Amino acid sequence: MNFDEFTGDIQHRLEFPDTGRTVRTIRATLMTLGERIPEGAAEDLAASLPIEIKWYLTGAVQEHGQRFDWQEFISRVSDREGDRTDFSEAAYHSRIVVDFVESQVPPSDFQQLRDQLPESADDENWGKLFEVVDSGGWGDAQEAQTGGGPQPETEE
Repeated sequence: MNFDEFTGDIQHRLEFPDTGRTVRTIRATLMTLGERIPEGAAEDLAASLPIEIKWYLTGAVQEHGQRFDWQEFISRVSDREGDRTDFSEAAYHSRIVVDFVESQVPPSDFQQLRDQLPESADDENWGKLFEVVDSGGWGDAQEAQTGGGPQPETEE
């Protein structure tokens, strides 16, 4: 898969009108994720992605392995996305980007990502990032049922 296919698929899933917003969303999610996980895990996850997308997880990140929670993750994604993206939109966008990444990388690399992010029964945890993945991911059946795949929640 190349950069145009990667961004095109995410643009379709998010129903964005332009590539610029799509690229900002991908960059915001993956750069923030790259800040949160260790450098080696970011490199493993990025290895199967297009070179331009790899950069967001690895080269664009100043400091890997930072410790912050789900709420801080969403705050950073929202700030980076710009366009007055609120927290619920940023959370939804991140879930869609992560679900698509999951479809592009080896299962062991995606599991390594999950292992780096604490999940618990607590309502405010990293498990929220994987809600689309855990519900079976984006698929033709979901898209047909909802007219555009999983819809954003309004919890944040």
